[in-house]
Amino acid sequence: MTKSIKDAAERQLDRVLSFFPRVEAKGSFLFALNTGLLALLALNLSFDDFRVWFLVIPAISVLLIISVSLYFLYRSSFPTLKGGTNSLIYFREIAKRTEARFIDDFVAQAEDAHTRDLLGQVWRNSEILKMKYDALKIAFVLSALALIPWVIFLALAAVAHSGGLIFK
Repeated sequence: MTKSIKDAAERQLDRVLSFFPRVEAKGSFLFALNTGLLALLALNLSFDDFRVWFLVIPAISVLLIISVSLYFLYRSSFPTLKGGTNSLIYFREIAKRTEARFIDDFVAQAEDAHTRDLLGQVWRNSEILKMKYDALKIAFVLSALALIPWVIFLALAAVAHSGGLIFK
């Protein structure tokens, strides 16, 4: 392969890798939002609320939906990293070698093999990035859906706790 293909492969790998901080930042924001929603739910939930069905149902709904959202945030943060067998670019494969063996293997590789390894990493990192974005999208949708029962619970709890509703 030509040097221009190798250069293009390097630029493409850099481009794909540049998307990872974006998904990580969105995931961090969503984790903070989810924990904030749960904290406000907990602060507004009293023991007597568990006896009132119209408070328990939205509270449990929020808890369940946010829990599933947190699961998908976990999946986004820790996607499957298998692949890249024998790569001299992929960190997991590099770590399987000793330092001396990695250096020897890297220096000894043909330019064509290095370009193919770069392109393999572009493809594999794109797969990982897709998994991360897909999981993050589901987490975002679930968090947005959780806002509905969360607002309902807070409104009903405010009325109930102010004496506007009778607990039976």
